[in-house]
Amino acid sequence: MVAHNNTLSLEALRIKDELQKYFVHSSIECPYGMPHNAIYNQALFDTMPDFVMGVYLDSGYRRNGNVIYSMHCNECEACVPIRINPKEFKANRNQRRTFNKNQDIDVTITPLTCSEENLSLLEKFLAARYPGRDSSALDYYNGFFLNHITNTVEISYRIGSRLVGVSIVDLSTDWLNIVFFYFDPAEAKRSPGTFNILHLIDFCRQKEIKFTYLGYWIKDVKQMSYKASFKPHHIFRDDTWKVIDL
Repeated sequence: MVAHNNTLSLEALRIKDELQKYFVHSSIECPYGMPHNAIYNQALFDTMPDFVMGVYLDSGYRRNGNVIYSMHCNECEACVPIRINPKEFKANRNQRRTFNKNQDIDVTITPLTCSEENLSLLEKFLAARYPGRDSSALDYYNGFFLNHITNTVEISYRIGSRLVGVSIVDLSTDWLNIVFFYFDPAEAKRSPGTFNILHLIDFCRQKEIKFTYLGYWIKDVKQMSYKASFKPHHIFRDDTWKVIDL
């Protein structure tokens, strides 16, 4: 089994090197509000095998729809890939409290859908979190969520029959990649973002999944900075993962 895994890893690295010729730089306004353009090193794909996607995630890449990308901003290094090893993770007191107070939430995992219920909740979330943006909930689903290239599922959080949160994740037997999470702004006191990550870490631990990828940690952006409170965690800097435990 070890020899087989090593062979797959070498093959994935070979494929990744071969695919580099398709990546191009694209410059747009920074989506996180930094005072300069963001430069994406990106390529479009129709599909991506799990073992190859795993190598990209392990190399600090992210996925947006059918685009695989990494950040190459000349004036900024704020976007830092962050991941958790579920076997290492130890919840702090506040995280344990958050997990316990949300035990009335029912959790289900299903194929990705674009239901009216999901769209309604996402519209509420976008209006509260990103007021003034032009993109609608349907835009997010058509251009971002449904346009996926790997095994993508949704994890629904309900209180009774009421949908209060949806986590969209890429999932394999070796890694889980959080793509997007949205929730009912009226439930903000429950710390749903923290509960979502705690649940996914616990899910990965139960399924013996090696890594939970949290996306980007951005120190100066409130919606992204809280990810660093999950410890120990790994951050990707200088082409290597570094363990942070303090």
